[in-house]
Amino acid sequence: MVLDHIDLELHAGSITAVVGSSGCGKTTLLRLIAGFEMPDEGTIAIGGRQVAGRGTAVAPHRRAVGYVAQDGALFPHLTVGQNIAYGLAGSPRRAETRARVRELLETVSLDPSYASRRPHQLSGGQQQRVALARALARKPVVMLLDEPFSALDTGLRASTRKAVARLLTDAGVTTLLVTHDQEEALSVADQVAVMRDGRFTQVGPPQQVYRQPADHFTAAFLGDCIALPCTVSNGVADCALGRVPVHGTGSQPTGPATLLLRPEQLVATVVSDTERLEGVGTVLSVEFLGHDVLLTVEPAGDADPIIVRQHSIDPPPVDAKVHIQVVGSGVAL
Repeated sequence: MVLDHIDLELHAGSITAVVGSSGCGKTTLLRLIAGFEMPDEGTIAIGGRQVAGRGTAVAPHRRAVGYVAQDGALFPHLTVGQNIAYGLAGSPRRAETRARVRELLETVSLDPSYASRRPHQLSGGQQQRVALARALARKPVVMLLDEPFSALDTGLRASTRKAVARLLTDAGVTTLLVTHDQEEALSVADQVAVMRDGRFTQVGPPQQVYRQPADHFTAAFLGDCIALPCTVSNGVADCALGRVPVHGTGSQPTGPATLLLRPEQLVATVVSDTERLEGVGTVLSVEFLGHDVLLTVEPAGDADPIIVRQHSIDPPPVDAKVHIQVVGSGVAL
């Protein structure tokens, strides 16, 4: 069984990102919604109409679904205009078809002159925009994006995903994006669903899922996290960094627990050997990343080294004694 007990609602006009490692079932979910595969159990409804389930099997071309694959899947023997017109009724040579192709090219921020080009004459980002225009041609109710930016280089990927997200939001198209890129999911989606082994570990707004993870897997998958043993009492965790307020997605534990923090929540400040403060440690290494640095700090006591992420202007040097201040609250699990 690839998917198990999947329950996901897409709000009209929103973007939902399903994020997970390779092989966890993300693409299978898209194929089920598109109609390329049928579920063994459960139902799928689009716009209030059941399209899959017991006794129901609506064909893919009748589901009002647009699909953009990872590589765009443009027809290499057709021009850009012919690719976009492929899903339109009537001949590509008809005036109304040509006008619709021009309109779609402008919608995806491409000049109408691109209609005469072949796919191999386009950059990766341009090919993805053409694939999106082709999918939009049929005016879908739901747009499915299967890791559409993963083949692009870093700079192009960021600009293309912003443009595509803005385009789909402006068009009011309900969108489901699957990706293994955590930054991509958090930056463009209104709702994020984290998948592991065919199940969702957590579904919610990006900031909530990132700041208030339901478990250690979700926290670690969405970014760097710090796990510290602690003791929780009255909503406060007592750990190697001192007393830290905690919040969570459910009932709060009491007693021994694990405190989860993000590296950017910690601020390391150099202190003298004579100062007696909680949360003091020694800098073991400094990793320069340009706009920020990663400090590996060994807290006093028996706690394992922790990672502190902060701006790169005048960072504490190796072997410096630092006081670690926690900004905001953590999650106790």
